[in-house]
Amino acid sequence: MSLDPTGRFSDRVENYIRYRPTYPKELITELKKEQLISEDTVIADIGSGTGIFTKLLLKAGCIVYAVEPNDEMREAAEKILGWYPNFISINGQAEATTLGRRSVDMIAAAQAFHWFDAEETKWEFKRILKPKGSLVLVYNSRQIERTPFMKGYDQLLKKYCPEYEGIAQQYINLQQAKDFFGTEEVTHFVCDNYQIFNFDGLKGRLLSSSYTPKEDQVVYQLLLDGLEALFEKYQENDQVQFTYETEMFYGKPVFPE
Repeated sequence: MSLDPTGRFSDRVENYIRYRPTYPKELITELKKEQLISEDTVIADIGSGTGIFTKLLLKAGCIVYAVEPNDEMREAAEKILGWYPNFISINGQAEATTLGRRSVDMIAAAQAFHWFDAEETKWEFKRILKPKGSLVLVYNSRQIERTPFMKGYDQLLKKYCPEYEGIAQQYINLQQAKDFFGTEEVTHFVCDNYQIFNFDGLKGRLLSSSYTPKEDQVVYQLLLDGLEALFEKYQENDQVQFTYETEMFYGKPVFPE
């Protein structure tokens, strides 16, 4: 499987749209409380994918440049969000957004920062961000130790998805966020999030991940058999709960001169 982040989600768009979690409204409430966003705030949502976080920003009245290099994901976002007058779809990437110099009040990246080249991205973010502009990084992180089901799901991924651990370990912590922001003044906001799935939904959630095997690989059916057994073991009323901790790192970056 290619490690190129631009292409690896191309055949997972439908599952991504249907089964990936959204982000809690508390994130927007927090950013409004800190007076970082309001109506007409201009935001570059980098690695915007199918527009899950973009939609929350649009509903808050922000003007959003949704920057996404993957054609299939970007086109899906255009179909879903194209009716918003404050939505602008951009074929670009973190290291080369195509946006104008000092053109945005905020840069956001949700579930995407680990795919960026950090050093090249710093220079591009510095170029497009207005003076005293802000940066927001968001992740839905599965709570592996929260329940036996979540722990079993993690073990299943480790057993049948060779790329899983390498990608999962790329999610950032507070110190790594501070290193990228170039300042200690980074706020770490955390809240709970969850999804409820029947088996078909759980399967779709699994297959939305870029590290899961494709249907023509031998291990694919072994993974699905393991998933079904896990579901049957822990389901209640034909449902399981997928638990997350949503983390948001935000502040005003100090990029190198």
